[in-house]
Amino acid sequence: MEDTERAGANRPALKWGIAVAVLAAGYADLARGGSTIAPILLVLGYAVLVPIAIMA
Repeated sequence: MEDTERAGANRPALKWGIAVAVLAAGYADLARGGSTIAPILLVLGYAVLVPIAIMA
């Protein structure tokens, strides 16, 4: 039972990590001049993943 509780305790950190990674990838692509993938990643990060991480 302890393993299940520990796995559940790391879920918010995992969600925040995924959100930050997507945002970092979006900004990295934007810095390289990306005009297609960068906005998609940034909108996905800010409009979907960060709210999910906040609600977790």
